[in-house]
Amino acid sequence: MRRRLLLVLLAFSVLAVAGFAVPLLGSTAANRTGEFTRSRTADLARFATLAQQAVVEGSTDVPRAAEAEDRLRAEVLAHTAVFGDGVVVVNARRQVVVEAGMGATEPGVVAAVDAALRNQPRPAPDDLRPWSGGDLLFGQAVGTGNRVSGAVVLRSSVGPAVADITARWAVVLGAALAAAAACALLAVRLARWVLRPVAQLADGVHAVTAGRERAHVDVVAGPPELRGLAEGFNRMSDALAESAARQRALVADTSHQLRNPMTALRLRLDALTDTDPGGAHASVVAEVDRLQALLDGLLALASADSAATDLAASASDARCDAALVFADRLEAWHAAAADAGVTLAGPAGPVAALPVRCAESELAQVLDVLLDNGIKYAGAGAAVRWTGSLDADRVRLRVADDGPGVAGADLPRLTDRFWRSGSGSGSGLGLAIAERLVTARGGRMTIHSGHPGLVVLLDLPAVTG
Repeated sequence: MRRRLLLVLLAFSVLAVAGFAVPLLGSTAANRTGEFTRSRTADLARFATLAQQAVVEGSTDVPRAAEAEDRLRAEVLAHTAVFGDGVVVVNARRQVVVEAGMGATEPGVVAAVDAALRNQPRPAPDDLRPWSGGDLLFGQAVGTGNRVSGAVVLRSSVGPAVADITARWAVVLGAALAAAAACALLAVRLARWVLRPVAQLADGVHAVTAGRERAHVDVVAGPPELRGLAEGFNRMSDALAESAARQRALVADTSHQLRNPMTALRLRLDALTDTDPGGAHASVVAEVDRLQALLDGLLALASADSAATDLAASASDARCDAALVFADRLEAWHAAAADAGVTLAGPAGPVAALPVRCAESELAQVLDVLLDNGIKYAGAGAAVRWTGSLDADRVRLRVADDGPGVAGADLPRLTDRFWRSGSGSGSGLGLAIAERLVTARGGRMTIHSGHPGLVVLLDLPAVTG
């Protein structure tokens, strides 16, 4: 968005500057060309006036004509010496009266003399440009429109006029570049002023999406509309954090408050069972045990949610070796697996270190859930195996069993809270808690069928550097 806005603003600035600079360049060149043309035309007119007395045929005042011719020659020579122009003056019979700086027999001069003697107006020269060069020929008839008694031809270099135009264009282009630079700087500042609050809002949204509570954005810069939006976002973030905190507190408080009466009820049921054993009491005790497990799961879930929120709110440098944690948890679950007739196994041969960005206690809690489920549901005679690999900046862990597995339609629901398969037991919170802990560390947990059995894949960020 910033790039597109800058491109639009810069394009508009360039067009605006060009809209002023291009006509100004054209008018500057046209004015200087006009000055050059008018100056040389005035010189031609003066020479034609002086030449009129010197070239009139049949003049009876010979001394006066000779004086006029001498004065004409002096003017022409002085002009040629000062400006470097060439001048040729001829009479009606094309006889040279004065010649300085160029010859009357040159092809261009001959054509200009013929046109002047016919009193033909010469077209105005094109506007000069900094890259123009060469000479221009100007011609004028001597006499009146009814009687032409001679012609004056002047050849002048465009160099001085082109130099002036180049200097004036340099000033205009310099001013245009300065204006364009100022517009570009203004465009950058304007884009930053407008888009900085948008970027801050985007960062705030990402922070809320990642689970960070009370993510605020600055409201001191930007347009009033965006500042108002930022203030509304801050209030929304606070409201969401307050709601989430109350929800977690409700779950934790409710679970904690119910544990005491549940424990007292269990003690009384145990006493009744001792005095009057029977199936009814046993079933009630089983239900109480299930409720107790559910309360324990709710407390663990509230703890996992709180830990995930804390991780999102602040960077954590917790790390551990997943291989060592797996070895520790396999040993801890060995007795339970033996009682259930399930074999626990790891990779064959020595296991390389698998450093992950995760606290050891959190990874142990996740592995406890996976091993517990594997032992509980794989069935006697089955095996639960784990493998791990380090791939660039990710550590991939795999826990698989060869038990009956889960129906394909039920796989996506295994991490839903309180969901259990038809033959399953427990609270239905174990995998949900494990996934919450994994995702809080920037990882991902996926479950799919192993044909037979179930496969759980953990993808966690590795410790690098």
